[in-house]
Amino acid sequence: MKQKFGLHHYFGLRAVAVFEFIKGFAVLLVGLGLLSLVGKDVQESVDRMMKLLHFDPAWHWCKVLLNDASTMTDVKLRRLAVVAFAYSAFRIIEAYGLWFEYHWAEWLAVISATIYLPWEITHLFHKASIQGFSVFIGNLVIVAYLAYVLWDNYRVRFTKKMAKGADSGTQPTTTENPE
Repeated sequence: MKQKFGLHHYFGLRAVAVFEFIKGFAVLLVGLGLLSLVGKDVQESVDRMMKLLHFDPAWHWCKVLLNDASTMTDVKLRRLAVVAFAYSAFRIIEAYGLWFEYHWAEWLAVISATIYLPWEITHLFHKASIQGFSVFIGNLVIVAYLAYVLWDNYRVRFTKKMAKGADSGTQPTTTENPE
């Protein structure tokens, strides 16, 4: 059900929609990049990419990436690409729904953002960092804002429903005897 209550949450929902679209589009590009590696030497391609981007090969994540690239097969690349495309589609659909203020998209955004919180908390306990804390706080702010939007929109719909009932002259029914 589409809801339009004026510009009350317009800009906030659009900001979250843009953020979700950017995430979805970035993962779409990753999926396309994975497909472009099918039939090629993945380890050599990753090594060239890291040199192009001036990444330090001694960095832990570069070593992990190179190690994973050495075991990558065409089947694994295709599977990862399918997962990337599915995730991308999910995020882009969510962004579309938030942009046009669909109620289902607000629920979807709250649920999908909340799912990450336990992992972010666990990560902070095991390896606290400014970046991890920033991601956690940013996600928490988004979840809190979207939960507020859901609550506020519920309140507005309930108020409008009660006002419509009062305008039509109908009284709430009671189970008491009017004697």
